[in-house]
Amino acid sequence: MTFQIKGKSIFLLGFFSLLLVSGLTLISAGDASAEEAMPGKPVYEANCAVCHGVQGDGKGMVCSNTTIEGGKQSITTFARDFTVGVFKFRSTSTGCLPLEKDLKDTINNGIPKAFMPSFADLSEQEKNDVIEYIMTFSERWYDEDPCEEIVIYKPGYVGSPESVKMGEQVYKNMKCWECHGETGKGDGQKAAELKDDWGNKIVPFDFTSGDLKRGTSAEAIYITFSSGLDGTGMPSYEDTLKEKERWDLVSYTLKLMGRK
Repeated sequence: MTFQIKGKSIFLLGFFSLLLVSGLTLISAGDASAEEAMPGKPVYEANCAVCHGVQGDGKGMVCSNTTIEGGKQSITTFARDFTVGVFKFRSTSTGCLPLEKDLKDTINNGIPKAFMPSFADLSEQEKNDVIEYIMTFSERWYDEDPCEEIVIYKPGYVGSPESVKMGEQVYKNMKCWECHGETGKGDGQKAAELKDDWGNKIVPFDFTSGDLKRGTSAEAIYITFSSGLDGTGMPSYEDTLKEKERWDLVSYTLKLMGRK
């Protein structure tokens, strides 16, 4: 079953989307009349509300009841609740809000395997407007200062046999296998019991599928290891692993994915 939004066919779910544009004037989340007049409101209602809900609480018409395969398991994917202000895909440290570029990436690229389609065909003004409007759903955007971006500089040794070997040891030491499995298939001993911060069942990634939600580049994997995926069981290793160890773990992950 599919749902039509602005001429595009998407699976019955949105997961993450849009949010912030630097320099925009913020409107108090309690100012209903001001929010009603915002140009992003009709953009949101036409493109986002069906999954994320009119109130941004993830309770849209197709907010759940769509399953995705995860090895031999299946789970129900829920649309992102914008009211809590928690986002997985960031280039900032765990617990921080995303940067503008992070949110624009989600708008433009969508999130493969998460039923979040690309909205790259929206105009830049529409993207900016809808981002400003969605910011009104959570007080976090008014109460917190922006965090700095995690620096990414891919070393030349990434993907080398030596780095892969060291990354395999990091994988074992950090007990990544408990969730992702000994061979990275997402079938670890704790896989069946994983839940997100809201009590919804989640499935760890099967690295051997070769297709991750955030992307398959070494840089995309590194930022996930560094920032974590807030709201899920995937932690940040920014403080627990040295930069070299994180890049070695990237090397081993690329091997599990069948990439270099």
